[in-house]
Amino acid sequence: MGYSRAVVQGDWCFVSGVTGYDYATMKMPEGVDAQARNCFATIAKVITEAGFEMTDIARVQYTVVSAELVDALIPALGESLGGIRPAATMVIAGLIKPEMLIEIEVTAYCG
Repeated sequence: MGYSRAVVQGDWCFVSGVTGYDYATMKMPEGVDAQARNCFATIAKVITEAGFEMTDIARVQYTVVSAELVDALIPALGESLGGIRPAATMVIAGLIKPEMLIEIEVTAYCG
């Protein structure tokens, strides 16, 4: 399988779906809010390394395993993207490992 965490094409940065692992410890927190915060920490690191800023995020897609998790998730989403207000889609679907509760994919534009 071909895979890149992120691809930069001109003024665009496409970040692959990020799950909630703490990549320093390779541990997954239990709560969807903690997983989302880990996702955004990874996204911020990748975006910065690519020469972009979090404020450049123009689009986000959230994949959540259950609609029942959304209320617990909203504060973490607001902390990271509330001031940015990107176009957003939330999908309810299964993920590839049972401990994964959320996956977040972003597209950033810095023109």
